[in-house]
Amino acid sequence: MARVLVVDDDRTVREVVVSYLRAHEHEVVEVGDGEAALRAMRETPADLVVLDLMLPGIDGIEVCRRLRLAGDTPVVMLTALGEETDRVMGLEVGADDYVTKPFSPRELALRVDSVLRRSSTPPAPRRLVDGDVVVEEAAHTAYRAGVPLALTGREFDLLRFLVAHPGTAYSRDDLLRHVWGWSIGDQSTVTVHVRRLREKVEKDPTHPERLVTVWGVGYRWEADGVG
Repeated sequence: MARVLVVDDDRTVREVVVSYLRAHEHEVVEVGDGEAALRAMRETPADLVVLDLMLPGIDGIEVCRRLRLAGDTPVVMLTALGEETDRVMGLEVGADDYVTKPFSPRELALRVDSVLRRSSTPPAPRRLVDGDVVVEEAAHTAYRAGVPLALTGREFDLLRFLVAHPGTAYSRDDLLRHVWGWSIGDQSTVTVHVRRLREKVEKDPTHPERLVTVWGVGYRWEADGVG
């Protein structure tokens, strides 16, 4: 059982989400705005936050940004159908997953369970090294040239997977399946995370040498930055 904070200014949406999450045996706390969400996380941190983007006062993007500055609590965002810009912004500030409104409460509950499993599964005690990039699976940390990388949980999972499988080209669908655990999903999720990861591991993100694009296929990690 996990403690989940549900943040949405629509009481009806909160009631439905809370009901389904409690049916999945989670302890659920609900609030209606961003300030209350941040206060709740300071007082009694949750294991995961379900966060609506459109909130009165402090919006969901800013709440997610502040949560990321404070720690690595997983965030599942609720976005309006068709608002791709909002989804991308949510991913850019570190959301782990998103569900578009109107949504299936059952799908949301399953997404929450999936994110919680990934964040709570003990990592294998491996140390992956590729040139100056080091991934410490047990500690869930990564370094470039000895400097710790500020990675979200998803970015770490993506880097870990790629470094563990150098020289292999993966489509965005492949990465959604292997890293996100999704059989279907929005491929822009992968695109955003690849761009963010490049900003942290490449000397020049506009001319990547490590996380390279394989045109017509997807992406490949080049060992030792040889590309």
